[in-house]
Amino acid sequence: MRKTITAAATSLAILFTMGTGSAFADTTLNSVVKSVYGTPYKYGGVTTNGFDCSGFTRYVFKKMGVDLARVSAAQYKQGTTVAKSQLKAGDLVFFNTMGKGKVSHVGVYLGDGKFAHASSSKGIRTDKLSSSYYKTRYVGAKRILSQSSFTAFATES
Repeated sequence: MRKTITAAATSLAILFTMGTGSAFADTTLNSVVKSVYGTPYKYGGVTTNGFDCSGFTRYVFKKMGVDLARVSAAQYKQGTTVAKSQLKAGDLVFFNTMGKGKVSHVGVYLGDGKFAHASSSKGIRTDKLSSSYYKTRYVGAKRILSQSSFTAFATES
């Protein structure tokens, strides 16, 4: 019961904050993320029944007409490198969460220092790049969307 109430309160808080500020403006990108928010984590998952991190990013980008590689390390080889200070909504952000010196996790940057990803313990959610966990594991970012795709899918309509 307590977990249910906590989950409901968290979901409501997120829904209310998603409607405010530039990070969660009404865009195709944010609509896709919102539509699967809370979907459980599933290793190898690529559907709304369950996602792993790269399955989630691949799903999001497919909804915007962009084909991504299947795994995070391969996605890291796509697109153009972007400095952390130059991130825009729709950029992919990559992390080393396994401690083996290579990319092992990916999410989609939403703006205002926040990104959406498939958490292995909490499913699809948003987190801050500045959180102590992700800040120390950040590897880099890639811009996949062209300027015209960015305008169509990641800016307010």
